[in-house]
Amino acid sequence: MSRLYLDNFKNIQSSWVTQGSYIGQLALLYGANDLGSTMMEENVVKAAGAQNRMNQEEMIRLIKDVGEIPAKRNTAYEILETF
Repeated sequence: MSRLYLDNFKNIQSSWVTQGSYIGQLALLYGANDLGSTMMEENVVKAAGAQNRMNQEEMIRLIKDVGEIPAKRNTAYEILETF
């Protein structure tokens, strides 16, 4: 449904940092095409009480588990590396 209503948005990012890795992964099945990124430090979400963490290997596994191809990108959404 998200892609039907938001067809003019090329990229939709899921929020695993605030919602957890499972919800981030689930969002990939519902139209999101970006799981976000791994973070060195996230003080705002941590201060609010969320303690979700993920490393690159976990992120790659989550993406592959839903049948998608993981890729590293820059801020302009240019693919730098695929896994």
